[in-house]
Amino acid sequence: MTEAGALEAQVTQQVIIAMKARDAVRTTTLRLIKNALKNKAIEKRALLTAAEEQQALATMIKQRRDSIEQFTKGNRPELAAAEAAEIVVIEEFLPKALDERALHALVAEAVAEVAAATGQKPTPKEMGAVMKAVQARLQASGLRAEGRIVSEEVKRQLAS
Repeated sequence: MTEAGALEAQVTQQVIIAMKARDAVRTTTLRLIKNALKNKAIEKRALLTAAEEQQALATMIKQRRDSIEQFTKGNRPELAAAEAAEIVVIEEFLPKALDERALHALVAEAVAEVAAATGQKPTPKEMGAVMKAVQARLQASGLRAEGRIVSEEVKRQLAS
């Protein structure tokens, strides 16, 4: 997926496979992905980079997580389950998310980096600098983690 538009081509192939398998949920979700990527490219007026494609998919996942939360509060478990099924399909096209242990280590490295730069252990007031360091490390390594989870881990490590 290094060349521009490769993800869209991959999704198109997956749509055909899902249609042949008569998998309605997968077909619908793949079409949503394809449309989101195409709309983003039209908005940008150029082909999307791999990072922009990943950002569009991450946004789709965040929207679905918010929907799941609302449907759960509204006592609509069938709709929440449908959104969860869509998340599973979308995540197939994203890099593997960090597990808790790896995230903990990554945040600890970022805290140490900020501590070395400032000469003292960062306090919760320096959370922004630590978050910036964590995000830079995530981007450099090609990994991904949900911002809310990263934020909670940074808060936890800065508080201790």
